[in-house]
Amino acid sequence: MSAGLHRRLTLVSAPVGFGKTTLLSEWATDSGRRPAWLSLDAADSDPARFLLYLVAALQTVVPDIGREVVGALQAAAPPPAEVLLTALLNEVAALSTPVLLVLDDYHLLDAAPVDHALSFLIDHLPPTLHVAVATREDPRFPLARWRAQGQLTEVRASDLRFTAAEAAEFLGQLIGPELSEPDIVALEERTEGWIAGLQLAALSMRGRTDLPAFVRAFSGDNRYIIDYLAEEVLQRQPEPVRQFLLQTAILERLSGPLCDAVTGQTQGSAQLQALERGNFFVVALDDQREWYRYHHLFGDVLALHLKAEQPARVAALHGRASVWFEQQGLAHDAVRHALAADDAERAATLIERLMPQLRRSREEAALLNWLRVLPEPLLRARPVLSVYYAGALLVSGRIREAQTRLKDAERWLGAEPDGVEGGPLPATEMVVVDEQEFSVLAASIAIYRAGIALALGDLTGTIRAAQQVLKLVPADDHLRRGSARGFLGIAAWTRGELEQAEQSYTECVALVQKAEYLSDALGCAAALADLQRERGRLRGAMHTYERGLHLATTDLTGAVVRGAADMQVGMSELQLERGDVKAAAQHLRDSKTLGEFAGLPPFQFRWCLAQARVQWALGELDAALKLFDEAEQHAVLDFLPVVRPVAALRVRVWTAQGRLNEALGWVNGRGLSVHGDPGYLNEFEYLTLARVLLAQARANPTESALLELHSLLERLLRGAEAGGRIPGVIESLLLQALALQVQGTIQQALVPLLRALHLAQPEGYVRLIVDEGAPMAALLRHAAKRASPLTPYLQHLLTACGERVGDAVPPVAQQPGDPLSARELDVLRRLGSELDGPSLARELHVSLNTLRTHTRNIYSKLGVNSRRAAVRRAQELGLA
Repeated sequence: MSAGLHRRLTLVSAPVGFGKTTLLSEWATDSGRRPAWLSLDAADSDPARFLLYLVAALQTVVPDIGREVVGALQAAAPPPAEVLLTALLNEVAALSTPVLLVLDDYHLLDAAPVDHALSFLIDHLPPTLHVAVATREDPRFPLARWRAQGQLTEVRASDLRFTAAEAAEFLGQLIGPELSEPDIVALEERTEGWIAGLQLAALSMRGRTDLPAFVRAFSGDNRYIIDYLAEEVLQRQPEPVRQFLLQTAILERLSGPLCDAVTGQTQGSAQLQALERGNFFVVALDDQREWYRYHHLFGDVLALHLKAEQPARVAALHGRASVWFEQQGLAHDAVRHALAADDAERAATLIERLMPQLRRSREEAALLNWLRVLPEPLLRARPVLSVYYAGALLVSGRIREAQTRLKDAERWLGAEPDGVEGGPLPATEMVVVDEQEFSVLAASIAIYRAGIALALGDLTGTIRAAQQVLKLVPADDHLRRGSARGFLGIAAWTRGELEQAEQSYTECVALVQKAEYLSDALGCAAALADLQRERGRLRGAMHTYERGLHLATTDLTGAVVRGAADMQVGMSELQLERGDVKAAAQHLRDSKTLGEFAGLPPFQFRWCLAQARVQWALGELDAALKLFDEAEQHAVLDFLPVVRPVAALRVRVWTAQGRLNEALGWVNGRGLSVHGDPGYLNEFEYLTLARVLLAQARANPTESALLELHSLLERLLRGAEAGGRIPGVIESLLLQALALQVQGTIQQALVPLLRALHLAQPEGYVRLIVDEGAPMAALLRHAAKRASPLTPYLQHLLTACGERVGDAVPPVAQQPGDPLSARELDVLRRLGSELDGPSLARELHVSLNTLRTHTRNIYSKLGVNSRRAAVRRAQELGLA
């Protein structure tokens, strides 16, 4: 086995009781690698739980590994397993000492996602990690491929069977010289070298005087042998030991204090150590010998005997375990044992107490799994629990069920809203555990009513419910007030009232952050930045993203807060819009590193869109289309309005590729018409329609078609101006200029073009303009033939178009040798303020060293050596 450590996988596959665990345990100790051990059970078939325990095993030898992966797995919507494993593999590859990861009892898992995840892990193992798997049956891995590649070491039952000599040595160690050679041979033959059978036989022979008679009676298939020997072992133990074994059979893992709590005894730790020394099929789970588990086979037998002999005690034992876990702060285990004890009341009480923690960590999935097994009358009698249930259902998209749960809670408050089916109050009395939560229950209900109304497209209902929240809660209830402000912001956003929406969302972010719900605050910050971009405030959006990233990466625990990756994606989009493709790509790389454990649910969707835009800017249009397709696969539903559908983005690329038939197919499928009535939510689609029509006009210009296009663009321009949507205004003006260019009226085309550039220059727009391609570059060249305050900006745009600008632009003050990045432009604009260096760094949310680096770069590019000279030079170049 040691000779195969250069391979990726060692597979030890054999029936029950062949010593797989013992073999791997001894080999791991002598392998020369640090062993990380994970003993599995059926509950680990859940992919998230499996990955959590896998990381925990690795942390026994590398304490800091995978911390961020654990944080992501505990979120409401974890990233895909491959993403998390990639992050984990990157950490493993950096280890200085190799590790051996042992997965014991893998056959207990029955989950294709776990098989797929582990296959992915093994396929990509770095040399610093070797995996060993012990199982009773071959797992669903690509074993044939690994075997052909020389990446698999196999140990089978034939390799593990004891020979007669090995059986003699083994039994001699357990029993001594009392057993004759013929009896040893007989046991070896009847067990066929089965190690567990030999061990159980040795245990059963302890204290017997007629060993030959026992050996002669020892026969039968494995199941009967197991039953018989386990019974013999139990019957021959002192009653306290026997009771200890039976009563602790309900536990997945055992510690001394836990066993004491369950059994009522006081020597749990000593008893576990004695069982280990006596080979009673207990497996130590840590080097300190604090936690153990029973061998699964032995534990199953004990559990069967407990149920057969003491069925009335099973629930009580689970109840004691639940109480102990609750006292230790292990609430999840406490709930699990309460449910196993059929103590629904206790489980419900525990869940209600646990809810603030579950809500903060976004564990809606766990909550749904628990609540759905509770009796309906119990749930309906607990209004706080009903509201929590409604929230979890709403997040999962189960709107009607959420309405029903809110109705249950509203009955206790004397409310009977229309439109939701429901019956009379339960006959039992109302039960409230969390009095504080009950005191604001009406506000919590109103929050979820606002969410339901928004999901159903009822903006009036959303606003009414959100305003009700603000009336119901005190000023210091930051979470609920922040939630209400968020819903008011979304409603205003959906209506196209962007200024009001931004104001509401700014308040939302501040309030949720005060409530210390940091991941939620980052999600709201991302939405706020989107709003600022919709209004054309690129610098404001960048500031929002930078503040969010600063918040996410300065958590007092040292962990990166979920949402940091989304900030990086947003910064990438802004850098790209400003023409800094390299910086945009770097932000996306950084976000991937963070995003594998710190992305909010929309992260993968937004990352694909941002990467598609980068590919588009690089001229890789087919790659951009593939990324649009991938983005749609990662799309998640949320409450925010969809103002730039992926389908419309795809059509824009088709149009740039000349694929007008496909573009027109989309236009017809959406029912868009040049005579339509564009509003805010479909403005982007109508601007896309205008591009398609413009492409048609270039191929076949007709006066009527161009007049209709101008009419559409004029309506789009008026709508965007009325709504304060600067990007929409700029885009409408650019398309007007391009349409006039098709008509051959270049001087007239320059009028809307220059108006658009005057709006675009202060915020540094680039891609919105240069993505129009060669026709726009031609117009820019015409505009650059006359000197104006826009000349430096025009030169920058032509450079972004890939143009040689030396002959096209009249002589002006010397431009910087290398263009300033968007970040350097931000710093440059602040150099003219009265702020000193440390104050500037705080304003920009960067370190003082980073600020000095930016400043040095600016001085070098502008050819100056002082702050005052840099400001003066920026004014000369129109950059200030």
